[in-house]
Amino acid sequence: MSVTTLPDPSDATAYVEALAVRARAAQRAVAVATRDMKDAALGALADALEAATERVVAANAEDLERARAAGMKEGLVDRLTLTPERVAAIAEAVREVASLPDPVGEVVDGQTLPNGLRVRRRRVPLGVVGMIYEARPNVTVDVAALTLKSGNAVLLRGGSAAESSNAAIVDVLRAALEDVGLPADLVATIDPAGRAGATALMQARGLVDVLVPRGGAGLIRAVVEQSSVPVIETGSGNCHVYVDASADVDDAVAIIVNAKTQRVGVCNAAETLLVHRDVAEEYLPVAAAALWEKGTTLHADDAARAVLTAPAAETGHEDLLVPATEKDWATEYGSLDLAVRVVDDADDAIEHIARYSTGHTEAVLATDVRVINRFASLVDSAAIMVNASTRFTDGGQLGLGAELGISTQKLHARGPMGLSALTTTSWLVEGEGHVRP
Repeated sequence: MSVTTLPDPSDATAYVEALAVRARAAQRAVAVATRDMKDAALGALADALEAATERVVAANAEDLERARAAGMKEGLVDRLTLTPERVAAIAEAVREVASLPDPVGEVVDGQTLPNGLRVRRRRVPLGVVGMIYEARPNVTVDVAALTLKSGNAVLLRGGSAAESSNAAIVDVLRAALEDVGLPADLVATIDPAGRAGATALMQARGLVDVLVPRGGAGLIRAVVEQSSVPVIETGSGNCHVYVDASADVDDAVAIIVNAKTQRVGVCNAAETLLVHRDVAEEYLPVAAAALWEKGTTLHADDAARAVLTAPAAETGHEDLLVPATEKDWATEYGSLDLAVRVVDDADDAIEHIARYSTGHTEAVLATDVRVINRFASLVDSAAIMVNASTRFTDGGQLGLGAELGISTQKLHARGPMGLSALTTTSWLVEGEGHVRP
């Protein structure tokens, strides 16, 4: 099927299918591109993005105005915001992706069989990737860079909250691709088709090879339940920090404050603090004081409130200490709120995490090697931080250049997904007239 003119977006199914056909044709062109060609294209994308900073920031201002008028939470507004500095950082992330090894063609394993057949399993692109995400214009660039480097094409559904930003960014990226001789259709947005377009993308099995949702729990659940296209499930982040009796108090407080307040609207921000009973009276007042200074409301259980009531009164922060409810343990706040519970020991903390975690990131703060090893062995999450902030669960921070998202499933990819997660494998079997006896 050849598509020259796109259908009207009001016919969402036809519109998305036409874009998918174009994307598949474009993907064939980049699948055979050399690393030098792809890296040069990534450099051009980064340069074009920086050159268009004023245009992108102006488009983003339209999104921010609508978001605030609609009452969007400040944590989410922060995630939506693009500044010249953030645009420069996003462009630099594209250049970092260019500096990474090309996964396409990498031989995962292989051997020569006794009959002389030469067998190799090598990485190949997934094909056409669909991405559904919310209020994250940086994802538009990150995903475009990762899919280009890994030999894929991408169809983007960025949602209404970032519609102006994403439209401007996609225009810039498509023009830059054409300037270096690659098909513009390696990157396309289905946003003009609205929510119906998202539904059509989820049903485009056979045209779209894999779908990745990135956003809140509701979005992810809807995609997993409604999609006929295979889904790589990313997860919401109800992330925990456990402070053991052996933890260093100064390090623990710095990590807790960073994990909760460094950027509250992201999925790797801490949402629950668990403190060993033996050190609760020593650690909690110090941590609470630092968190209150940042404006954090502590949703504390009875034991934690017994320790914190007096310090809250002394510092005038009574309004930032409230009783925890059962709902708090399962909540991803995305705001300056933190659930706090006193636990009996590491095993009690592990049991709490097993019950309430979304399987994203958990941190253990301890110097006792036995506690660290037990925590790391028994906690079933995509990332375990030992004496480090949960905020490090990020593709850029972990050397991936950028990330497609953070997978909390256990098939194909888990944790931050970089270039290798955008490939599958294919068997190459070479013979010399071999026939099977």
